[in-house]
Amino acid sequence: MMTNDNAPPTAEKGPPRVHPWKDNPITREFEELAKNILKGELKRRGITYADLAKRLEKIGVSETERNLNNKISRGGFSAAFLFQVMTAIEAKELRLV
Repeated sequence: MMTNDNAPPTAEKGPPRVHPWKDNPITREFEELAKNILKGELKRRGITYADLAKRLEKIGVSETERNLNNKISRGGFSAAFLFQVMTAIEAKELRLV
């Protein structure tokens, strides 16, 4: 095998990261529920993703409108993100059903 001594070192790639819990149908079901709850709260208040980005910025969370759209559409966001959004929209309670 020939090597190029002038080439920058490359990191060896291992197997792809696998998150078996992400493939679990129950996980997907709860991600869908989280997404729908969050979208419902925004809709009830008439808050767009652009509005949400501005509100999040006020509490020190930097997200673009596009990032918010992608993150919420996937539904796989963290509990911390959910609470940041609830704080930003001044939600006092959350409807689970």
